[in-house]
Amino acid sequence: MASSLASHIPVTVLTGYLGAGKTTLLNRILSENHGRKYAVIVNEFGEIGIDNDLIVDADEEVFEMNNGCICCTVRGDLIRIIEGLMKRKDDFDAIIIETTGLADPAPVAQTFFVDDEVRARASLDAIVTVVDARHVLARLEDSHEAEEQIAFADVILLNKIDLVDAQELEQVRQRIRAINGQAKLHETQNCVVPLEEVMERGAFDLDRILEIEPNFLSEDDHEHDDSITSVSLTSDAPIRPELFMPWLRILTTTQGQDILRLKGVLAFPDEEQRYVVQGVHMLLDGDHQRAWKADEERVSRMVFIGRNLDSAALRLGFNACAARASQ
Repeated sequence: MASSLASHIPVTVLTGYLGAGKTTLLNRILSENHGRKYAVIVNEFGEIGIDNDLIVDADEEVFEMNNGCICCTVRGDLIRIIEGLMKRKDDFDAIIIETTGLADPAPVAQTFFVDDEVRARASLDAIVTVVDARHVLARLEDSHEAEEQIAFADVILLNKIDLVDAQELEQVRQRIRAINGQAKLHETQNCVVPLEEVMERGAFDLDRILEIEPNFLSEDDHEHDDSITSVSLTSDAPIRPELFMPWLRILTTTQGQDILRLKGVLAFPDEEQRYVVQGVHMLLDGDHQRAWKADEERVSRMVFIGRNLDSAALRLGFNACAARASQ
């Protein structure tokens, strides 16, 4: 068995609820000097892709799948991408799948056991779950997926520990251990962890998963939170920061409890660098990123994911930030 698996391409699944830090971890993996080459598959929840643009420039190929749970509408795409990668597996050493924050990891893991061609060529190396220390207790109360992501993890990064005090951190530790007492737990800021603790560990344990979910290899049904929706916004006109920043601050202050995640890549007038904004509930972070490429269309894009989102109001507010740019 060991010699057989040695010939398989290892696959790491990065999961974790919206805003926990999965893309931060992925960027660390891709940018460190480890001598390994990865093929990356990114799944998003929304009509337009943002995560692909938040991944650092690297030699790795990135395959993007939008608008759906990775275990449902795009699961066939996942299988086709992996089968296509297997035909040129000499070009990379391993595969990384970054799931949408709303994905239940069980059906993703199932793919490597129920599809014969995938099972013959790739092996699930580990499910790595990134947990937001600030918000995880609330998410465990209202999200089935958040609990599943922890339960199925082989490695857990308890991230953003700088945003909680010692008492709350201990509460989070105990809650995680009550759900999954066997995963390797690392406490991090900005997902800083030795990569050998995350990648190519051979940590996935099918027997443990079958104890959690006896029907793991045969069950296709899983729960979804249908109350969560996404709103995708675009603007061809430059976004004026003096209008956009106050609008976004007011929006997150008044509606932050319902905004599980926001992210955007923005074009400001007369600025050669893209501005990247990300947020979770009322917490916002933004900064200039790399310069716009010569052949890159300067279109501003934002995605909001949450509950009770008023798509018309969001679109109106976003467009108003660009309305005067062309005048």
